[in-house]
Amino acid sequence: MSAECSSYLNADKVLVSGFSCPRAGGDARAVYCCGFQDVKYCCDDPHSFFPYEHSYMWWLSVGALVGLSIAAVVLFAFIITVCVLCYLFISMKPRSKLDTGLSLQMAGKTSCY
Repeated sequence: MSAECSSYLNADKVLVSGFSCPRAGGDARAVYCCGFQDVKYCCDDPHSFFPYEHSYMWWLSVGALVGLSIAAVVLFAFIITVCVLCYLFISMKPRSKLDTGLSLQMAGKTSCY
């Protein structure tokens, strides 16, 4: 079994001629054409060819990094807010116990005869 990788323009816009998989001197199991429209190679997974340019994956990575960065900032702001609110709650508590209006006293001794 073999596959044909058609010719393509790489990221530098240089034409790379087509080739057959597996390549001479390469892994005999690499019988599938894999990669992207602008980067192709032989591999052993029939589902590893992506019909878009490799640079598209870079933009997905940048988008993921931006999203994760925003999530980290929001989480950090939430943690800081909770810490500040806890500090304010603890520092604003009255230092003395509240007066309930009733004072408890021992009753005087009474003798029962």
